[in-house]
Amino acid sequence: MPAIMTNDMEGQFDWLISKAASQPGPALRVAVIHPVDASSLKGALDAAAAGIMTPVLVGPAAKIAAAAELAGLDLSGIEQVDAPHSHGAAARCVDLIHEGKADALMKGALHTNEMMAEVVKREGGLRTERRMSHVFLLSTAGYRKPLLISDGALNIAPDLMAKRWITQNAIDAARAIDIDPPKVAILSATEEVDPTIPSTIDAAALCKMADRGQIKGGILDGPLAFDLAVSRESVATKGLRSPVGGDADILIVPTIEAGNMLAKQLDYLAGASAAGIVLGAAAPIILTSRADSAEERMASCAFAAAVAHWQRGAP
Repeated sequence: MPAIMTNDMEGQFDWLISKAASQPGPALRVAVIHPVDASSLKGALDAAAAGIMTPVLVGPAAKIAAAAELAGLDLSGIEQVDAPHSHGAAARCVDLIHEGKADALMKGALHTNEMMAEVVKREGGLRTERRMSHVFLLSTAGYRKPLLISDGALNIAPDLMAKRWITQNAIDAARAIDIDPPKVAILSATEEVDPTIPSTIDAAALCKMADRGQIKGGILDGPLAFDLAVSRESVATKGLRSPVGGDADILIVPTIEAGNMLAKQLDYLAGASAAGIVLGAAAPIILTSRADSAEERMASCAFAAAVAHWQRGAP
């Protein structure tokens, strides 16, 4: 089960790393795209050492070797696939998924949009019937349990049907890490359905879609303001009756700006640790930032491994 949060943030993802490392069967094979800097190489190697994944390094062999030498990292026994540049590395990694030679992708030293351009191609990409979306997993001393936020990195201004898949992807991610059933708060600026605030209309519709089985596996409520989603005191003060209020596991945000700012505020002002992956593609995508700590990179790998294992066994 996910750990109860404490004021000591070190080791907050130990439960997730342990879960991923103890999964039955071979470790997740992860194609690492253009790992030509120390941070992306070290993240992959640390996850391999922990038994979370088996990395396949894809990119210019000379640059990968130079980065490893500069960082003092040993690449002995690590599979490598030569590619001429970052764009070529992204394309080759997508091919490895199609060929069954990799189970997931991991972003290295390239821009997210360059990687995603290959992933979302209509011919040869990794599209499925779902909308792809990003999920943050955060541990913060200010909240008593892990918190998932979506979508703060991929979908800019999602419409209702995009939000349906954003919500479903987040529910699946939560269930994969033993938050089952997750409580899902559809966020807006108010708990009232207000025609002048479109996100409240979407929130109400998403809840009804869950009632009708169009979104499965979670307990939804919305619209909810942020305080009502996470604060039991606010729920009591305002007299709200909600199966989610004050105890949310997942926060579904109305736009990318809201999600990105919320996650980064928790990171930089509340000392949160964050992992992040993209779901809805044919394989999980580990989306790390250059500012991520070693533990956060490891946690993102573990998150993807847990999701991939759950998807193989999911009904």
